[in-house]
Formats: sequence, structure tokens, C-alpha cells
Amino acid sequence: MADLFADAGSLREHYAGVDWSATSLGPVEGWSTALRNAVGVALNTRFPVTLLWGPEFVLVYNEAYVEMIAGKHPHALGRPTREVFPEAWEVIGPLLHSVRNGEGATWQENIHLPLRRSGFLEECYFTFSYSPVVGEDGAVEGVVDITTETTAQMVIGRRLQLLTRLGDELGSVERVEDVPLRALAVLRDSVADLAAVDVRVAGVVDREPDGTLPRMPLVPFDGEDLLIDSTEQGIVAWLPLAAEDDRLDAVLVVGLSPYLPRDNDYLDFLRLVAAALTQALERVLIREAERTWSEALQRSLLARPATIAGVDLAVRYQPAAEVAQVGGDWYDAFRLPDGTTALVVGDVAGHDQHAAASMGQIRNLVRGVAYTRPDSPAVVLAGLDHAMNGLDVNVVATAVLAQIEPCDAPEGCRLSLRWSNAGHPPPVLLSADGSARLLETEPDLLLGLTVGTERRDHALVIEPGESLVIYTDGLVERRGEPIDAGLEWLLGAVQGQQGLTADELCDRLLGELPARADDDVALLVMRAEETAVAPVP
Repeated sequence: MADLFADAGSLREHYAGVDWSATSLGPVEGWSTALRNAVGVALNTRFPVTLLWGPEFVLVYNEAYVEMIAGKHPHALGRPTREVFPEAWEVIGPLLHSVRNGEGATWQENIHLPLRRSGFLEECYFTFSYSPVVGEDGAVEGVVDITTETTAQMVIGRRLQLLTRLGDELGSVERVEDVPLRALAVLRDSVADLAAVDVRVAGVVDREPDGTLPRMPLVPFDGEDLLIDSTEQGIVAWLPLAAEDDRLDAVLVVGLSPYLPRDNDYLDFLRLVAAALTQALERVLIREAERTWSEALQRSLLARPATIAGVDLAVRYQPAAEVAQVGGDWYDAFRLPDGTTALVVGDVAGHDQHAAASMGQIRNLVRGVAYTRPDSPAVVLAGLDHAMNGLDVNVVATAVLAQIEPCDAPEGCRLSLRWSNAGHPPPVLLSADGSARLLETEPDLLLGLTVGTERRDHALVIEPGESLVIYTDGLVERRGEPIDAGLEWLLGAVQGQQGLTADELCDRLLGELPARADDDVALLVMRAEETAVAPVP
């Protein structure tokens, strides 16, 4: 026996402690040549190998196999396979019998084979082959099992896939209340790692909670990033989210899988899930703060329009929903020294702080040029080009500048309008009979391209009850659609709305925009009153 088990290493005393004569293999001295040779091979390899011998498939294995079966050793040595692995017998029993019956070797790759080897039924995966060992008479005496455990690879692989899906799902979230909804749509598909899961955010209740998980007050975790406790629902972990942000109380609640060890790998995975949720929540909070700040800044750059006798005037600014950035769209209405009123709607290229700052500069330059050098809109825009060039305002912008002569008639006014278009979408005139048309002219060059370019004026009389709509391209441009389609939509939206006030027409147009507009919108609607108001001194 000493010679046969000489290479058993730390298992030598366990081999010596087995009463082999009480097993179906019988005394070691009577073992067949095939069994002795197989034992010699198994004990001289560091790869996990076990022999499953005889009709009962008695286990004989090497040191490397001990780590794989953990708590089943040393009881497993010399025992029938069915006694050692009752939880797996329905799977492995038929495979062993097929080999012993001469049907050839088997091959199983990454097979799910739960084992009770550490005091609980543990999720396990293995790749293994059962191969026959033939005796001198040509009959199959036993089976050799060459095995590698792939549990770690399988579990890590699915967890990486989950984290990737979670990141993709949360990448576009823009509202705090959407984070739990979008996250749970992914997390609740991963029952192997998360037996139950909930994402609880203070004040967010518009979702289906996981009633199987216990409640826990949203309180500080005193520096702990994970709390674990036994409950009636099993082992539950709580992980705080956005812990450094005092604007939000949130927690990830996870019912732990009873089939996984609560080791560092499992807990670190939960921390990664919590980190992904925390990043999403913090990103949303930052975007909301930026959006609030950006819109406030943008509106602070837009002046309250002047009151014009005989004119119903309304303005709107609507930021793009997709970006939490300031933009370059603006409107303005101000009185000139000669009594006329200037109307401006413009758009500086870009959606960032630089565009907003440039917009503020150009808006003030238009005011300055128009006020100190009263002239036609075309002349004012030409002067603006010179000022932008001389002051190094290095941006490109479009604009419509219009001037309205004052009206003090006791009845409704016919308003004389002059305007010039610097590469801007054409205004829309809504007639008193409900028809609408684009004031299409050959537009002049954009502002900021060439100093000294020729600019032209256009004239129009607006009758009482008629409205003029001036807007930036965010009102009519849609991603993937030609601009003509947007202009056609605008005409259709305006037609028949002659009875609306300027405010009502603004609200109607903005109300028909997609929920997630691609661009900022500046909008100015001027309606000639059918009954004049007293002139403003």
C-alpha cells in the first residue's frame, strides 16, 4: 500500500485511514492492474482528477481534487459517488452509467452543477470529461473524471454583462425618478446574483416596489458602505447611494442569493452596482443643477421687451431638453430715439458658455449700434458686422432685425415694418383671414462672416388683426428631416389661429414641439391690435 499511495502527498494518511476492504473495491492488495495504474496517474498530476470505480463509482482522488469538493473531503474518499453527491446525482448518474456501459467518453462544458460542499447548496459550474478505464479483459472497470471548475469565470462574466447593461441603461437618464425605474428593469433580470432587489429614493414612489424586501429608514450609514442582516426574507444587504450628496437619500436593497458564498467577490460586486447607481444619481443631480443654472443665466441675458402702442407683443425662450447648457438664441424689443421700436431675434452658433457669452455681446452691440446710429435695419446690421470684427467677437450668427414705426391712431393701426434678414429662417405673417405665408426673401450673409457685405431692407404693412412670427431654427428643425418640412409644419400650425393673442400663439407653437426638442427656441410674436391702445410716452 505504501508504494501505491506514496505520491498521495497530504492525502496519504487519509488513504491509510480508509477501510478499503469494506468498500466494493476490496483490499488494496487485490486491486486490479487497471485500477493501480489509474491511481498512479491520478496521484502524479496536479490537475484535479478523481476515479469513480466499480459499479458504485467509488471515489479515489488526488490532492488537487480536494479544493474542488471542499467540505466533502475526507468523507468522500472511498465512498460511492451517489452518497457523496446526492444533489448532483440526477445529472452525473446517467453520464457515469453511459460510460460504464461502453457508450464512450462524455464532455460537459460550463455545466450548472450545484454542490453542497460548504454547508449550503452552492451555485457551481464545471467543465469535465468522464472517460472509461478498461481492464485486461476489455471491460470498463471504472471512470476517470478530468475536471476544471468554471464557477468564477461564469459568475464574473454574467456580472460584467449586468454592469455593462446597467451602465448603458443609466447613461441617458435625465431625471432622478427615472433612475430606479431604469435600473430595476436590468437588475431584476439577474436573480442568480440578486434574489430580490429594490432601489429606494426618498420622495420617489411612482414605481412598483419589491414587497419581499424589508423596509429600512433612509438614514445615514455612519460611514459604512454596506450593511448585512438576517431577516424573515433571508439575508439582506443595504448599500447607501449618493451618500456624499445631502440633497438626496437613496439606498440599494438586495436580497442575497442563498446559493452564493457571502465572500468579498460577491460584496464587491454589490458595491459596483451601488457605485453605478450613485454615479447615475449624481450625474442627474449635476445635470439638473446645470440646467437650472444655464436656463437662469440664459433668461438673465434676455431683456423684458418694450411695450409698443397698438401692438400685442409676446416672447418666449425654451431651452433644448437634451442638453443642460446655455445656448446662443435670443430675442429683444427696444425703443429707438426716433420713436421706432426695434425687434430682434437671433441665434449664435453653438450650445455652450462661449455661445451664450457671445450672444450677450452681440445683443448689446445691436442695441448700441441701433441706438447711437439710427438707420434702417440693413445699415444697423452692417454696422454690427463692423463692430463684431473690430471687437474680435469671433462667432457666426443669424438674425432678423425689424423696425416698427409708432402708431397713435384711435382705431386699429396699420403698422409699417422694415426688416433685414442675416441668414435667418423667414418670418411668418398670419393674416386676419387666417391664411399664413413665409416672408421669404433672398437672405443676406450670416453675421460675422464678411465685413462690408451688402445688406438689404424689406418693407411690409401689417394690418390690424395680423400677426408676425419671428423665431430661431430650433422651432422648425428636426433631426433627420429637411428644413422645408419644418417650415411647412409651422405654416400649418399658424394657419387659422388669427383669433389668438400673441401670448396664446406662442404657447400653441411651443406646445406642439416634440417633448425632447433638439435645439433651443427663441420666439417673438407681434400682433397688430384691432383697437389701438394709448401710446406709451
